[in-house]
Amino acid sequence: MKTKLITAEGLEKLNNELDYLWRVERPEITKVVTWAAGLGDRSENADYQYNKRKLREIDRRVRYLRKTIEDIQVVKYDPVQEGKVYFGAWVELEDSDGNSLKFRIVGSEEIYGKDHYISIDSPVARACLKKQVDDEVIVHIPSGIKTWFVNKIEYKLLESTR
Repeated sequence: MKTKLITAEGLEKLNNELDYLWRVERPEITKVVTWAAGLGDRSENADYQYNKRKLREIDRRVRYLRKTIEDIQVVKYDPVQEGKVYFGAWVELEDSDGNSLKFRIVGSEEIYGKDHYISIDSPVARACLKKQVDDEVIVHIPSGIKTWFVNKIEYKLLESTR
């Protein structure tokens, strides 16, 4: 089960997508569907069929976004978090071979299209929670156990989230 948490930036992105789909893309596609429907036989009308399918996809995404936005909890930064890994943190880990890994722990709705974002539900994120710099992070992976050390923890904030 996915944890229903999101950062303020993530919520803003979902709201922007919903607004764009509902106010820009859907009206444009609706116009094309109306135009194509007026051409007659819909069964052989590629414009009508394609755009009708696109309209259903938009409607499905709009329903999903509305439900998600309604059910999700925004986690705001709190200065108490400093020095420990919590939701929204940028974390840098290093293993004993000197390999490093840098990522931000976010909600599952925020990881798509973002490099270095991992879900709070991932094993690495779960293992990092509440750790401090120099703490050991042990992650169980299919090939055994992987040990990392916390090098850096930071919370980069947008001005609007302070």
